[in-house]
Amino acid sequence: MTAPLKSIEGSSIAGAMADIGLRGKAAARQLALSPAAQRDAALTAMAKSIRASEAGILAANAEDVAEAKASGATAAFMDRLTLTPKIVAAMADGIDVVRKLADPVGAVTESWTRPNGMIIERVRVPLGMVGVIYESRPNVTADAAVLCLKAGNAVILRGGSESFRSARAIHAALVEGLRAADLPEDAIQLVPTRDRAAVGMMLAGLDGAIDVIVPRGGKGLVARVQAEARVPVFAHLEGVVHVYVDKAADLAMAKEIVLNAKMRRTGVCGAAETLLVDRAAAPTMLKPLVTMLIDAGCEVRGDADVQKADTRVTAASQEDWPAEYLDAIIAAKVVDGVDAAIAHIEHYGSHHTDAIVTADPKAADKFLSEVDSAIVLHNASTQFADGGEFGFGAEIGIATGRMHARGPVGVEQLTTFKYRIRGTGQIRP
Repeated sequence: MTAPLKSIEGSSIAGAMADIGLRGKAAARQLALSPAAQRDAALTAMAKSIRASEAGILAANAEDVAEAKASGATAAFMDRLTLTPKIVAAMADGIDVVRKLADPVGAVTESWTRPNGMIIERVRVPLGMVGVIYESRPNVTADAAVLCLKAGNAVILRGGSESFRSARAIHAALVEGLRAADLPEDAIQLVPTRDRAAVGMMLAGLDGAIDVIVPRGGKGLVARVQAEARVPVFAHLEGVVHVYVDKAADLAMAKEIVLNAKMRRTGVCGAAETLLVDRAAAPTMLKPLVTMLIDAGCEVRGDADVQKADTRVTAASQEDWPAEYLDAIIAAKVVDGVDAAIAHIEHYGSHHTDAIVTADPKAADKFLSEVDSAIVLHNASTQFADGGEFGFGAEIGIATGRMHARGPVGVEQLTTFKYRIRGTGQIRP
């Protein structure tokens, strides 16, 4: 393993960050020109190193978890922070999946011949150096690093202060993989400080070293990144996720999907935060759905109709409809059909992930075409809003903007393109 990173503090931060930028930029150039086989060899070695380092990674995480508990962290926060042997194994397995993906670098996405005989090709190329700023989820360290590497990019990682030790342990294992494949260790750098000043320096671009910023965290982090960034941003806004149960839904299916969407993991961005039930379905479906959620330990905050379904429902306020709880809480409302559901989602949603449960193909098609979210689902849990579940191996985040990347950000989204033109001596008249 590599030697422990030394934390930098005070006036030394600016110098250290400038050095990180310079070294990262040089590494990005090397990676962009590296053969796919060499990058894949690094990924193979990284997966092996993660598995071999499981004990050290879990020990570092245990220290982070103990510190977070002592500081009074919420249950949802602890869920995001805590690593287990299963999660570490999934981290390594995800690296193997990314390695097996087709190399995006150099892929010709379109080609055409002009009347003068010139052949024009649009070719995928790396973005350059990616800055990833994330909070409490330490496995993002591996996910972000390996996706960037596969796409030929260098990356600077700035994890949350609460997961500082975990991120260092994971980073050390990844660097072992780079070394084994004779790739520059600076291709994956971890900011070695908890000081938030480092975030501001990354948002300023590190003197042109950073080509794009990817924030992955809460509303406060994303808002700061969008307000201060001097470089392009792949925005990952909050997940105000809805499940709409249509009048033509199968109740058994609806119960299974709603319970999974909300309660499988409440702290992930794909967790359902609002349940919408068609008024025509309410007489037979509302009470079973609400009672199921409450019995599973979920607090339900509902409108007047939902409150009548179960005396344990508390009244929803206006603040509940746009809320991202990331906890065992859900807002619930009865709406007048699919059009009202779509209108509610458009008004209160965050364009992240939304689902409809119905056996009516026309209602499903209307929902899928008119809900303006990065991910829309029919008869499936919103917890599938995950790059791994899309076959991407991993993801850096779910982009909710409309420029360049949208939905799970995988290897293809971490490339841009250039035009390659082949001529035979043509000149412009």
